[in-house]
Amino acid sequence: MSDLVPRPSHLPARGGSPSFTRLAARTAALTASALALKEGLWSLQRRMRHDADQADHLADLCVAAEVEPRFTGLINEAAGALRAVAEASGDLARTADQVQHDSQDLHDAHQQEYRGVYEAVNASGVRQAKPGFYRTR
Repeated sequence: MSDLVPRPSHLPARGGSPSFTRLAARTAALTASALALKEGLWSLQRRMRHDADQADHLADLCVAAEVEPRFTGLINEAAGALRAVAEASGDLARTADQVQHDSQDLHDAHQQEYRGVYEAVNASGVRQAKPGFYRTR
């Protein structure tokens, strides 16, 4: 079971019939969301690395000032945890990058396959059957 909780305010509206424009809009939104996530994760990674470097510097200063070793150890542990977050952020950012590319590929393939049909149907002015009417069993 995942700890992730859906955020209904950010989910696309359900219902309605499937359509060329609705799928195009959803794939474009997915691509944009993955890009924003990826950029945010790279930013988080840079911040965590910077903070880890600062914690290492603080630990060095504490050693020079002969601060009790257990406190210096805690600072070193914090630096290690920050580096772990930076590493995990990078892993997740690479995954978000793959999602972005895959959703862009889906969007491009959908456009290439159906854009001409969509435009021809709209230009004809002929009323089309409901989605699923031509489905075969």
